[in-house]
Amino acid sequence: MTELDWPEILLRLGAATLAGCAIGLDRDLHGKPIGLKTLGIVGLSTATIVLLTVQFAEPGKITDAASRVIQGILTGIGFLGAGVIVHESRRFRVRGLTSAACTFLAACLGIICGTGQWRIVLVALTFALVLLTIGRSVERWLHRALGGREDPHQAETLPKTGGREGS
Repeated sequence: MTELDWPEILLRLGAATLAGCAIGLDRDLHGKPIGLKTLGIVGLSTATIVLLTVQFAEPGKITDAASRVIQGILTGIGFLGAGVIVHESRRFRVRGLTSAACTFLAACLGIICGTGQWRIVLVALTFALVLLTIGRSVERWLHRALGGREDPHQAETLPKTGGREGS
């Protein structure tokens, strides 16, 4: 049995909360239905459960019981993500997939923080924030460069000029 001390518990739970909040802040800044508080709580709650299972394992090992707990967490998070998608569905369009993926990522980061694997947390969070920050611009550029179909979200927001400039 591994007994974690207070500083280690605070570090793991704090890192999981901050990682979830960082992902949630991006969602908040983009006006999405799931944000800083929700994803911070997702990270915190998953790390809390993983810490509990780590307490009963040998140092540095994930037991079968811990593995089953992690699998259960990820299944439950799938339902939360599905709720985000269904909530955002309008006019037979699928919306909210990025927010659902961010929910799943916040849960994964919480699990990883719970196990104390800091390098994995740092790299995953960095990649996620870069992707969330520049992903849309890169996607648009690649569509134009590779001749992909027009982004339907962009077409809805463009002003209609009737084909003539300045008329």
